[in-house]
Amino acid sequence: MIPSHPIRQHIRARRRELDPACRRAAAKAACKQLCSMNRFQNAQRVALYLAADGELDPLPVLERACAMGKQCYLPVLHPVREKSLWFVRWQPGDVLYPNRYGIAEPRWKPQALVKSWALDFVLVPLVAFDAEGNRMGMGGGYYDRSFAWRFRRHCWKGPSLVGYAYELQKQERIKPSVWDVPLDAVVTENTVYMG
Repeated sequence: MIPSHPIRQHIRARRRELDPACRRAAAKAACKQLCSMNRFQNAQRVALYLAADGELDPLPVLERACAMGKQCYLPVLHPVREKSLWFVRWQPGDVLYPNRYGIAEPRWKPQALVKSWALDFVLVPLVAFDAEGNRMGMGGGYYDRSFAWRFRRHCWKGPSLVGYAYELQKQERIKPSVWDVPLDAVVTENTVYMG
């Protein structure tokens, strides 16, 4: 197993090297895989992300979710709690603004913020994953902090957390840290891995 830092560098470089036609084809194929999931079909409040740094683009999923009448949400930096996320409802055409890291997010008012437990289905970006639902993110811990409350739940675990990645991001094994929140599934352009 390669140490986590070199994996991040290697996988991020491989993602960025993909040509635009390959990225579009993978996004379309992954969308088809995801839309076949009962968890997605039954979800009403769906959170997605905006692709950056070569990530698998969930825009086809966003378009499909809107066509299905689902409420779509995007993550925003928590206004007070450091390295944590809240979510804001978003529809195609809504204006996006760069946050303090230069990542686009919707403009919001405090009353529009939605907590992570109030969602039904969350697409989670990642750098690498394994078939058991272990995820390696960018290293900031935003999603882990935002969903850490799942560790305290024994029956109701809240929204389905589903990783979204290219097949090339799959690793044989990722050793999770105690604070890493496991995924319920990972969707790639080839298949759905149930965690």
